[in-house]
Amino acid sequence: MQKNRSKRYRAAAEKVDSAKLYPLNEAVSLLKTLPPAKFDQTVTLSFRLGVDPKQSDQMVRGTCPLPNGSGKTVRVLVFAQGQAATAAREAGAEFVGFEDMIKKCQEGFQDFDVAVATPSAMAEVRKLGRVLGPRGLMPNPKTGTVTDDTAKAVKEVKAGRVEFKLDKNGNVAVGLGKVSFTEQALAENGAAVIDAVVKARPPSAKGTFVESLTLAATMLPGIRIDHSSFVKG
Repeated sequence: MQKNRSKRYRAAAEKVDSAKLYPLNEAVSLLKTLPPAKFDQTVTLSFRLGVDPKQSDQMVRGTCPLPNGSGKTVRVLVFAQGQAATAAREAGAEFVGFEDMIKKCQEGFQDFDVAVATPSAMAEVRKLGRVLGPRGLMPNPKTGTVTDDTAKAVKEVKAGRVEFKLDKNGNVAVGLGKVSFTEQALAENGAAVIDAVVKARPPSAKGTFVESLTLAATMLPGIRIDHSSFVKG
């Protein structure tokens, strides 16, 4: 498999000890020394969790405000009317509306990253489940995207609040910034993400919750993280 990798990837892999568990700060420092790509890569933390994704009571989902932002331009659509719509526009939402936006989405519009809706709008917005659900764009109270305080939701999302959700294989992957971030910014964002995922442990989960944790950039090999200081068990 290694033979099929790029020269840059192989050079990076030689610097990473695959048998070692690196403290988060050390892993971030190492990541910053690896051969760069021609674009600003996204840095991701990937968790292997000891839960059964087939069990509804073992779902892991939540949000995490990144102390130093995500480095991404987040396009927000808000389903709202009246004052909530006005507040959303003033907070910087790119797309705001109600029936017109629902119709637009039904026709295939998905040129946004996060959708927010007021509780009163959700009766109609739920009809978009088949359209927005598969892309993870449906507003959800658990992620703070169903709220009457649309301005707050828009500002938090644009400031770098990320969502995370368990996939069908029992993994959670969370983007925490860009390679161009300082080591301190990446480490602080990483610590915030780990803390948020650990706190999202469902009560029904038994045994070891975080089985493994890996830090990686888009085009680089993963660095295994020693997460013992963040979680017990």
